[in-house]
Amino acid sequence: MVADSTEIPVVSRSIPPRISAARIWVPILVLALFIPWLTNEYTQYVVNLMLVYILVTVGFNIAIGHLGQLAFCNVAFFGIGAYATAIPMAQAGLPFWLALLPCAVAGALAGVLASFPALRGIRALYLAIMTLAFGELMRWLYIHAEAVTMGSTGLPVPAASFFGLPLASAASKFYAFFALTVLIVLGASNLLRSRVGRAIIAINNDELVAASLGIHTARYIVLAFALSGTIVALAGGMFAVLIGRVVPESFNLIELIQHFAMVMVGGLGSLGGSILGAVILTAAPEAFRSLPGFEEVFLGGLLVCILLFLPRGLISLLARLLPGLEERYYLE
Repeated sequence: MVADSTEIPVVSRSIPPRISAARIWVPILVLALFIPWLTNEYTQYVVNLMLVYILVTVGFNIAIGHLGQLAFCNVAFFGIGAYATAIPMAQAGLPFWLALLPCAVAGALAGVLASFPALRGIRALYLAIMTLAFGELMRWLYIHAEAVTMGSTGLPVPAASFFGLPLASAASKFYAFFALTVLIVLGASNLLRSRVGRAIIAINNDELVAASLGIHTARYIVLAFALSGTIVALAGGMFAVLIGRVVPESFNLIELIQHFAMVMVGGLGSLGGSILGAVILTAAPEAFRSLPGFEEVFLGGLLVCILLFLPRGLISLLARLLPGLEERYYLE
C-alpha cells in the first residue's frame, strides 16, 4: 500500500504579542519624574494629592477587593495615619520619615482591631455598618481629645523633612511622595503575587474551600486588614504633611464615599485599577471647577455607568487593549 501523501493545510493564526507590564509602567514612572518641571504650584499640589489617594485606594482595595470583605473602616485608617504622623512631628519634633514608623504601627493595629468583627463571622451589610461606626467613633475622638488633637480647630503640622531634605515646596513633596508610593505599591504587588496574596484571594473566592485546603483563614483575614490599615495610614501621614493641618472634618462620610468611588471606578481587586481610579477622581473636581455642582452629577453618572457596563472598572477596559495591564491575581 502507498501511503496517502496528501498534506492537510495548517492554518496559522497570528497571536498578538503580549506587552509586559514593565513596558507599560516603567515609561510612565520615568515620565512622571518630569511633572514638577511642567506644572505650577497648585497643579503640583493636585498631583501630590493623587499620590496620596493612590495609596488610599490600594489599601482599601486589599480589604474589599482582594479579601472580599465589605469593610468601610478605610477613613478611620486614613485619619489615624494622619494624626499618628502629625502628633509626633508637632509634640516630639520627629522628622517626617521617622514619624511614618508610628504611623504604620498605628495603622496596622487599627487594621487588626477592625478585623475582629470579620473573625466573628460578621459579613456583608452588618460588617459594613460596624466598620462605618468605627470611622465615626474615631472622628468623635479627634474632636473631643483636644489635649492631643487640638479638637475641631485642627492640629498644625510643622515643616517636614525627608531624610534631611526639607519638603518646603510642592515639587520637593512630590519626589518624596512619589518614592514612597512606588515602593509601597511594588511591595503590595509582590505580596499579592506571593503565597500570602494567593491565600487572601482564595478566601475571597470561597472561605470554606480555602479552609478545607489548609489555609488558616483567620490569620490571613487579620493580615489583610493589617496590611490595608498600614498602607492607608501611610497615605494619611502623607496627607497630613501635604495639607499642613489635620482637622477631623477631613475624615467624614463624604471622604469614605470618595474612597469607595475610586475603587469601583478604577477596578475592584486590581492595583492598576486603584491607580486609575485615584487619578481620575482626584483630577475630576479640578476639571469641573468652573461648573459648580456638576462634579456630583459627573461622579454619580460615572458610577452608574461603571456598575452597569464595566463592573470590573475602567482597568478591565484598558486590559483588553493592553494585555500587560491584566494582573495575574486580578479577579474575573
